[in-house]
Amino acid sequence: MDLSTTYLGLPLKNPVVASASPLSSTLEGIRRLEDAGTAAVVMHSLFEEQIYLESVSLSDQLDRGSYSTAEALNYFPEMQSYGVGPEKYLELIHAAKLTVGVPIIGSLNGTTPGGWIEYARLIEDAGADALELNVYFIPANPYVTGEAVERRYLDILRDVKRTVSIPVAMKLSPYFSSIGDMSRRLVDEGADALVFFNRFYQPDFDLEKLEVEPRLILSRSHELRLPLCWVGILYGELLTDFAITSGVHTYEDVLKSLMAGAKVAMMASELLQNGVGRVPVILGQMSEWMERNEYESVRQMIGSMSRTNVADPAAFERANYMKMLASYQRNRG
Repeated sequence: MDLSTTYLGLPLKNPVVASASPLSSTLEGIRRLEDAGTAAVVMHSLFEEQIYLESVSLSDQLDRGSYSTAEALNYFPEMQSYGVGPEKYLELIHAAKLTVGVPIIGSLNGTTPGGWIEYARLIEDAGADALELNVYFIPANPYVTGEAVERRYLDILRDVKRTVSIPVAMKLSPYFSSIGDMSRRLVDEGADALVFFNRFYQPDFDLEKLEVEPRLILSRSHELRLPLCWVGILYGELLTDFAITSGVHTYEDVLKSLMAGAKVAMMASELLQNGVGRVPVILGQMSEWMERNEYESVRQMIGSMSRTNVADPAAFERANYMKMLASYQRNRG
């Protein structure tokens, strides 16, 4: 059974890719992902804010005692703590490229145009095969317009594409007012792939402490439906690669992602919850399903259930809303 595919111009042995998570934060973790059978690894994200805070911390330490005597050398931090910036992240990419055989995709979460450009170039120089731009931006200011948010994404992509020569994927938010138009504009700016979707982690309230606190909840398979819908709509309309990264937990989820039009299905929550040993199980189940249904290759099924290839394309659109509700009532009856 031929499970091979391509993504971002990279030949992959199968369509299961490890998405950005703590699993790729160490060389041992990346090795385990490769040994389990993942076809590529998206590195954990490099956050520009973390680098900035490290810089501020170092500056504070160096300034401490500035007005004391020159002999007060104990005010200065130890030399080994001077490592400010993305050095460890870049070293990990470089070490991974020397150690594993699967493609390594850098993941960058920047905040300023200059930061995106600088760190994108460094990630390329470290040897990454491609770069995923993870624009995690919540416009909390009520005076920030939707157009301003969209422009931020487009400007970041344009600046990075002018800086690096490796393929660049853009990870999208599901909250644009017109995902189709935004996707088209990103492709026009040179996005080599679109990744659906970034998960925004909302805070929760602690009723005992009366505090707002972050609370991480791993994805579930039902979250696959939203990216499945949009990839199915946009496949055939936009000349770019698609990846699905929300709600991929089972071999059925991978197959559905491919049939919608994705080149790869990215997985993190399932591997964090149940271990990287799930990858060979999923690949085996995929092969068995394909054999039962007389598929010879993954390429045969990519886009086969997209809007352009199904008998009822309206099923992807809101026009089917009343039918959906009516079917629910019939099923209950």
